[in-house]
Amino acid sequence: MLAGDPCYDRILAALPQRDRFRRALGVAPGQRLIVVSSTWSSRSLFGGSTLTGEAEAPATDDLLPWLLSRLATELPADEYRTTAVLHPNIWHGHGPGQVRTWLDSARRAGLDAISPLEGWRQALIAADCVLGDHSSVTYYAASIGIPVLLGAFPQEDLDPLSPVAALGRTAPRLLRHGSLRDQIDRVMALHEPGRYKRLAEQASSSPGESATLLRRLFYDLMDISEPADHPALLDPLPLPPYEPARRTAPVRVLTGAISTDPPHVAVVRHAVVGDGPDLTEGPPGWVDTAHTVVDEETRETGRLRIADVVVRCAAADDPRVGPPAAWTSEVLAQYPYCGLVAYIDGPDRCIVRTRSGDLVRLSAAPDPDGRPDLCDPAAYASALYAWLASGRPLDEALPEITVRTGATAHPVTVELLPPSPPPAGSHASGSASSARIRSAPVRSPFSS
Repeated sequence: MLAGDPCYDRILAALPQRDRFRRALGVAPGQRLIVVSSTWSSRSLFGGSTLTGEAEAPATDDLLPWLLSRLATELPADEYRTTAVLHPNIWHGHGPGQVRTWLDSARRAGLDAISPLEGWRQALIAADCVLGDHSSVTYYAASIGIPVLLGAFPQEDLDPLSPVAALGRTAPRLLRHGSLRDQIDRVMALHEPGRYKRLAEQASSSPGESATLLRRLFYDLMDISEPADHPALLDPLPLPPYEPARRTAPVRVLTGAISTDPPHVAVVRHAVVGDGPDLTEGPPGWVDTAHTVVDEETRETGRLRIADVVVRCAAADDPRVGPPAAWTSEVLAQYPYCGLVAYIDGPDRCIVRTRSGDLVRLSAAPDPDGRPDLCDPAAYASALYAWLASGRPLDEALPEITVRTGATAHPVTVELLPPSPPPAGSHASGSASSARIRSAPVRSPFSS
């Protein structure tokens, strides 16, 4: 009896929603969504310790922590978005608390862990590349034309005649040596839409027909007639809640290509996870300075006292910390070596206060379709910090500055707000030695 695949049919029906799913997952224009997918086994991406093809030279570290750490440190935050789709048995076998512990560093660096039951299909549709193993999720990705990079694939454990085994013989493999970013970019650049056409034909016996076939089977088993006036339908995939990336790990920011006519700053941001590789060299030819940005809710509270920029995400009317004018004044007083603070109160805007006391609203221009720019507003705050650190006055950045992240230009309105008095008992102006913005050298942006 042919039954089709209702999961695959729901994916096929939702393909036109790709752009909406991307926005819901916080993927900004110009960003690429990388989905890390793992099944549940000792030789999966989650459970293994070696990459595919490296069995003769086993690694000493577990594969997934290494991979997630490399993703966080190698991929610029504003050019890539990463999510993890793990098999339900991983969550239930080890327990949600243990899995969150394993993913903790990567999540603080911006990784989003998708629910094991809902939301993974939407992430798959929205993906630009799936980094996976022999899971059905990776196979579904290939079947809908998403570029696939295999990190673990125990070919010997699979039926050589199965479609999944065919994927293992077709898709490129991830290598531990060399640049992870280069490998991901190469897979996306060289991908041909019809590469996995044969696999797509084997994904389902009757694509788009599973609801009809399954209902017919169920009613036949019950020996009753199907309702003639109600078609057999599957629930559509819902639009996920808006989930922008949140980074509470320190962020290393490289800035350069600063120009005044018109005002322009290029920004590259990398989350700092553990002892990740030093990426302070940045793209050749334009990096001028580096600085550190720290979220006020970071676990690494010691970083706050040496941060160049401190940020906070909250609604403007949040009574716990707001309004922005009060918070920015308080935080500058609390951290006298900080050069600028940013209160992010929307997906495309923030209010910053400089060490000299200027209160400034930074607002990104909407996309051509009128929707808000989803680039992290902390990038705009870093651009303004770099502008001031370079010795340029604030009024030369008015009324608009272009912030470039990767190949994407973000026009940002710079609006000087009326001054507000500091809260009672504060000394927002700081000491004479800290009343200027400091520009950290590129070689050691984390030096204290």
